[in-house]
Amino acid sequence: MTRTGPQRYPGASTAYWYGSKYPGSAMESNVVVWHTTEGTSLPTYGGGGSAPNFTAKPDFSAQRLVWYQHFDFDESSRALVNKSGGVETNTLNAVQVEIVGTCDPAAHKKWGSTPHLYSPELPDWVIRDLAAFARWAHEQHGVPLSSDVTFKPYPSSYGANGVRMSNTAWSNFRGHCGHQHVAENAHGDPGAFPMQAILARAAGTTTAPDTAPTKEADPMPAYTSLGMTEPMTLQPDTWKTIAFDTEWVDDLKQHYDGGQTFATGAHYNGVLYVYTDDLDRGDELQIRLVEDSIAEGRTVKACPPTEVIGSSGGTYSYVPAVGVVGKDRRVKFQVARYGTGPLVLKRAELKAHLWLL
Repeated sequence: MTRTGPQRYPGASTAYWYGSKYPGSAMESNVVVWHTTEGTSLPTYGGGGSAPNFTAKPDFSAQRLVWYQHFDFDESSRALVNKSGGVETNTLNAVQVEIVGTCDPAAHKKWGSTPHLYSPELPDWVIRDLAAFARWAHEQHGVPLSSDVTFKPYPSSYGANGVRMSNTAWSNFRGHCGHQHVAENAHGDPGAFPMQAILARAAGTTTAPDTAPTKEADPMPAYTSLGMTEPMTLQPDTWKTIAFDTEWVDDLKQHYDGGQTFATGAHYNGVLYVYTDDLDRGDELQIRLVEDSIAEGRTVKACPPTEVIGSSGGTYSYVPAVGVVGKDRRVKFQVARYGTGPLVLKRAELKAHLWLL
């Protein structure tokens, strides 16, 4: 089979090339399967025996991804289980990308301050670089900038998770999915992966095919800057919603006066800054994004929390605000204090860019 288009991703290192040791099948890739390595360093992949086509490793100081290529783009790699007598996986037009990091909240908590990527909370520069790869795969190989599967958080994404494809669905799939979706496999990576945010960024500077979302992301985002300036008291082990009492900028007029939610029907990308001087050293504060149903008037989705650990003196921290919320929902932040006695959250500020759906 002819391999159409450029086979090497621009700038990717071939220092760990396995295409000569384990030559794969030629194909015309129309699916990208995303993985997380569940580690903080470049894997050896058993000398290449279980390697993907690409590995993306974070360079935190430079705030960019360093890419390694192990096989041609249109050559089968070896990161999926492929059972005898079933459907093809590695060889079924799937190019595979491993991201050095974790989707496991337990590993994320264990690694603590060790620099690492946690798939539900990828920083903007990672989304930017993953989107650049998706855009290149679309422009050079026609991989659709679309994904109609649900990325479940780990560990509920493991095994028979309700989102794993049947053999027929996998055979007919085109676009972007995760290891958790592939037939014959049990892995749950990359967990609650921000696939739609990545594809929206990729589509922002190119024209997507018919199978992609019909509306491109606006390349000129709206800006939101909100603040909580009145201190808020938190009781132990109880989630409480941050109410933004100060509005500096709200281009889309999506924040109600003194309200809690900050976006609806939009992609959002920003950061929440928080400050308290009541958190004892080593004590824990958790912050999470939640979505409210407009029709039902209640919270219907809670994202995995970010953990803040108290330091000596005042505790300053920031929490990524990255995701997409449907037109039938509104998104907001909740905070919980784990420890003894109440805690006063002194200040919170949200700064974010929004793109309407």
